[in-house]
Amino acid sequence: MNPMSLQQALHRVGIVASAALLVAALGVRPALAAATPWPDPADPVKQDDQKSNKKKSKKNEKDEKSGAIEQQERQLAQEKFMQGYHAAYELIMAGHYEAGIVALHALGRDDHPDVANYIGYANRKMGNYEQSKIWYEAALKADPNHTRTWSYYGMWQMEQGNRLKAEDDLQKVKLLCGNTDCTEYKQLRDVIDGTASY
Repeated sequence: MNPMSLQQALHRVGIVASAALLVAALGVRPALAAATPWPDPADPVKQDDQKSNKKKSKKNEKDEKSGAIEQQERQLAQEKFMQGYHAAYELIMAGHYEAGIVALHALGRDDHPDVANYIGYANRKMGNYEQSKIWYEAALKADPNHTRTWSYYGMWQMEQGNRLKAEDDLQKVKLLCGNTDCTEYKQLRDVIDGTASY
């Protein structure tokens, strides 16, 4: 390639790259429109209104930044909660019930139905039936349709010798699942039938 055509080729690449950037920038603008108020050039505004809009715009930007920060904080808090919850769950499933209960309490979300349910489960596995009952009922207060809790509470009923109440809980699980194929139903059915324990 001679020097002149190399220079022309680079010039053309620069033009194509600039055009691509412009298209990309214009393509991003509508996506950002939902989060950023774009002025409408077809709608002229008086000078006083412009000043007022600028103040509002700055306030909106501040509110949007604040909202974005709050959303990030909520997301980080949720991720932290989920990590802690999974760690506590693993402790409980490994038979480290007391450590699992401590880890669940450390989450600071005892009112969460999954947390309350597994505190109840761990207590039941340790034979602390009164504590277990309290936590199962707390889970159901937080979410009356918490299928896993109804299943575990039915198991608690069986361990207390209350088969009729366990059968009632089984029907509640069936209703919530919409069938008899869900794990919660099958596990409680197995416990009632005496073929398994959980």
